Amino acid sequence: MWQYLARRLLLMIPTMLGIVIISFTVIHLAPGDPAAQKFGGAGQANTGMDAEKGTEAAEKRFRERYHLDESIPVQFYHFVMRALRGDLIYYQQEKSILPDLWDAMQVTIVINSIVFFLIYLFAIPSGIVSAAFPHSTLDRTTTVVLFILYSLPSFWVATMLIIWFGNPQQAIWFPISGLHDIDADKMSTWEWTLDYIHHITLPVVCLTYSGLAYISRQMRAGMLEVIRQDYIRTARAKGVSQGRVILVHALRNGLFPIITLFSSLLPFLIGGSVIIETIFNIPGMGRFAFEGVLRREYDVVMTTLTLSAILTLLGILVSDILYVAVNPQVTFDSKK
Repeated sequence: MWQYLARRLLLMIPTMLGIVIISFTVIHLAPGDPAAQKFGGAGQANTGMDAEKGTEAAEKRFRERYHLDESIPVQFYHFVMRALRGDLIYYQQEKSILPDLWDAMQVTIVINSIVFFLIYLFAIPSGIVSAAFPHSTLDRTTTVVLFILYSLPSFWVATMLIIWFGNPQQAIWFPISGLHDIDADKMSTWEWTLDYIHHITLPVVCLTYSGLAYISRQMRAGMLEVIRQDYIRTARAKGVSQGRVILVHALRNGLFPIITLFSSLLPFLIGGSVIIETIFNIPGMGRFAFEGVLRREYDVVMTTLTLSAILTLLGILVSDILYVAVNPQVTFDSKK
């Protein structure tokens, strides 16, 4: 197993390098750049006759300082060097992005951890129950409801929730912007926690329902496939109870699709949701990256993409490890 993990970790290095190079190239090929955004240029050195000479000189110095007038390979080299030194910056403000990056990561990690917990808390049991009683009224009702939820776009659901629950004059209402009230600093720890939960309720609902519907259906499909296997029929023929067949014999192998999906959900823990964080004015990684794109902040965008790529690769590795934890019959040892 340790040899397998070592090989996988070594393979992550060229994979990450390829992801970073491609992402960096695509971003820099897009129209506009930080200098154009900062000085009002057109994405290239400003040679307009009507431009002030002072502005032209300042833009030229800015490009030279941050190597924006160099080729993409040279810019990539300087980006890697600055990243290794921890010298990632906002080009517009010429200050470090690390404090804002850390604050945004904390916000997104906390909210999405709650979302992940709720998704798996409800998705796995609902999928098991649907698979245990296939084509029953409960299964069909659950399927219809979850498919409807999965088909609803998050921005529309967010808008509807704001309309229905965003009025403070109503008996049941929730804040629609930010994470805390203005006077949150004066609150006790308990009041601060309740205020935080009150503010994130609507965003958490918007982030949860789609994943819940998808994971639940995948759990049902995985369980149904396992239940049809010969060893399950043998267990039933021996008189094993339905509950034991489902929860002991079938559940382990039925979890494989859910474990596989874990690798695709893990980047969301850091990447956040651009749409939901923007609608509810949440200062998380999604909004952080989106604003970086609008302002042509290369370091912001590259940092977010790199973190998401790292989590994707780690998620795949963790999924492989979980396969063994769920079913010891799965092994990393190559057959001779």
